[in-house]
Amino acid sequence: MRRCLNRWIAAAVLWVAFEPAAGAESLAATVEQWGLLGSWAIDCAVRPDRDKGALLIYEIRKDGRVMYQRNFGETKDENEVVSATVSADGMLNVMVYFPSLQQTREFGLLLSKQGSLRAIYNRSERGEYTIRDGKYVATGASTPAQQRCD
Repeated sequence: MRRCLNRWIAAAVLWVAFEPAAGAESLAATVEQWGLLGSWAIDCAVRPDRDKGALLIYEIRKDGRVMYQRNFGETKDENEVVSATVSADGMLNVMVYFPSLQQTREFGLLLSKQGSLRAIYNRSERGEYTIRDGKYVATGASTPAQQRCD
């Protein structure tokens, strides 16, 4: 009985020790299986530019972290994806920590049958939307489809 209890305790300790790594693998697996990894842009032939479109890159690092890079031409940043879940309707709900903004933002992405990516919502941790229902809040314009560039 005592031997069984000791094995159970050892197994529980190992499970707790490796749970963060398993969570990171789940995040990486989610974005990979959904099809997010790679480079995306409205027009892959256009050089990244703040006014003409950014190049957005999602990748898994060797340490298992999922990173989101934005290339605006003259400026670039790199941000860590902290969670990603897939809704029943197939939307990928992503949370990214932006050190430069000192905030976490959540956005929802949909892949079309043709393989393009589109932002459906983007909101701050306080619930302030910049994109809602596939439209920019400030202008009412629909968000453009992004194409895979790699």
